[in-house]
Amino acid sequence: MSEPRITSGNWRQTSPFIKGFSKLAGRSMGTEPPQVFLVLGRTKRLFWGWLMFAGGLMPGGKLPRRETELIILRVATLAGSAYERAHHERIGARAGVTPEDLAAVTVGPTDKHWNAREVALLTAVDELHDKKDLSDASWAALREHLDERRSVEFLLLTGHYEMLATALNTLRIEPDPPRKRR
Repeated sequence: MSEPRITSGNWRQTSPFIKGFSKLAGRSMGTEPPQVFLVLGRTKRLFWGWLMFAGGLMPGGKLPRRETELIILRVATLAGSAYERAHHERIGARAGVTPEDLAAVTVGPTDKHWNAREVALLTAVDELHDKKDLSDASWAALREHLDERRSVEFLLLTGHYEMLATALNTLRIEPDPPRKRR
């Protein structure tokens, strides 16, 4: 493990509200307060804007929750984000992501586990990760399953988690440890 490049902020560096929010989030996840919130929370006002945007995609998006988590987990896998992967394995389990899904998401869209819709979603994630664009064939496959609104949401969700993985990896933020019983 390497040292984080920016450590989690205390209540003065974040705010009492962000510190409290992080404690509650950790309690609900069964972890210590999530470092993603305590590090990004140092930006204070920017943090709240980011959180509103992120929350509009997950859990507030129109894509089914399980699919949202599969998309996020595939991004985390491709981007090599141990933090994002561990965090969303916990969240995904609550949204119906199974151990079989977790194994298949590591393999990707070629795994025989997936249905046609999931193959289209995961293929698009892979292509966006590799090329930052979708071929006409991938776009057509995606649109067979998603309307216009959900297609745009898919692009924003995938791009957002690519951005977040980049930040988490660059800042060297390690996965959150399980919550200590007090």
